[in-house]
Amino acid sequence: MGELIDRDQEHLRLLHIAFYIMAGLSAFISLFSLVYMAMGGIFLAGALSAMGNAANQIPPQLGWIFIGIGAFFLFFGLTITVLLFLAGKSLQRRHHRTFCMVMAGLCCLQIPWGTAIGICAINVLNRPSVRMLFELNTPPVPSA
Repeated sequence: MGELIDRDQEHLRLLHIAFYIMAGLSAFISLFSLVYMAMGGIFLAGALSAMGNAANQIPPQLGWIFIGIGAFFLFFGLTITVLLFLAGKSLQRRHHRTFCMVMAGLCCLQIPWGTAIGICAINVLNRPSVRMLFELNTPPVPSA
């Protein structure tokens, strides 16, 4: 039984690190939405319209559309980042197993690495011995 719990704790430790890495990647990728917001600002400022002739005028509504799309994806990406970070913290502390399962399912949508991490997390969290660890709220044992 001791070997089984050691294996489960090691898998949970690796999973919480993987969730932190996925949160970092998600934060980095969500910052690309700032490019859309910058393009919208350029369109609003009329910097591109001043360079061309009057026939190539860019309507200012297009700038607001780009800013809106960029803001939406920035908010969405940072929300996913925070949720992945909280799932990693929950795995580390052995709390909120259901939340971790939901986040593992959502992590599967981030192809290819998120899918691998999500499937591994679902497999590990479905083990009866891991369920017991979450019910007992046992903190992780520090490694030697």
